[in-house]
Amino acid sequence: MIIGMSPLFPAVAQQAGNLPSPLSFTNSMELGDVAQAKRWLEAGLSPDFMGSRVGSGLMIGAWEGNFELMRFFLANGADIDRVNDNGESALVLAAWRGNLEVVKWLLERGARINAPQRKWSALHYAVFSGHTEMVDYLLAHGADIDARSTNGSSALMMAIYEGRENLARQLIEKGADRSFRNDWGDGALDWAMRYNQLGVARMLTNPEEFNIVVSQPKEKWGDSKRSLRTSKELEALLAMRVQLAERGMATANIDKRIAAERVRLLRSELDRPAAPARAPTLEITASRKQPQEQSTQIIYDDKGKATGFKAPPTTYFGKPSMPPTGKVKNY
Repeated sequence: MIIGMSPLFPAVAQQAGNLPSPLSFTNSMELGDVAQAKRWLEAGLSPDFMGSRVGSGLMIGAWEGNFELMRFFLANGADIDRVNDNGESALVLAAWRGNLEVVKWLLERGARINAPQRKWSALHYAVFSGHTEMVDYLLAHGADIDARSTNGSSALMMAIYEGRENLARQLIEKGADRSFRNDWGDGALDWAMRYNQLGVARMLTNPEEFNIVVSQPKEKWGDSKRSLRTSKELEALLAMRVQLAERGMATANIDKRIAAERVRLLRSELDRPAAPARAPTLEITASRKQPQEQSTQIIYDDKGKATGFKAPPTTYFGKPSMPPTGKVKNY
């Protein structure tokens, strides 16, 4: 019986005690249980302990707009610029949620407004989420208007991608660089034309260039259909929301988790690496019986574009012939 119970001891210790699991930590911090956080830190928990969602206690406080929680963790040594597994700091998370007062509070205490190069920044997230006032505040306090994301996309490109024409205009008027291209080779103009934002496209070019651009076939700008993959977690959250709604229960908390999961899925799509260039495929056919009859052709797809693929390894049939030992000639 003792042997059978021994695997349960770590779980019992976590529940009774001293160190929470990432899930129990997150659940308690999302509920704002500062007293529990104090007990855990007194038992030796790191102030930068990462929960199963969002991140550390300070990050959860920034996400929830819970100043008491933020004050507690910061006073106990939490790193204000620490990032979670997605590269998101407390400031980035607050900007994403549109928590302007939280952003002000964090900046007043020394939070870094700009992310390292080629990382998602608070400005990217504010633009992505459509928080105009947040965008104004960040730019006024030193946010890099031309910050590049992990795949090289700018905040201006994100505004266009999300169909936020007013924010795109705002960024253009404030001097955002219009020439950037991301790792896929897409630029602001490509996305404006792809998503039929002609007003923005006009602002990105001069009249002569705009006339040339609009005369191009729509196929030049790529497919405008945008569909996101799902995940098991998102499907589970949506199912839970349906059940809560059917029972007449509040859905605010789960709605936040659904929104967070959808953004993570979109981010993973935007972060995907560019496809490598493919060389045209030259197909050569011949017959062993009639070696003089050979044909060559380049393989094209259904749109008339040369395609390519990785060639299979060469196969050799027959016995290899090796030179006799000691009789190798030098050439």
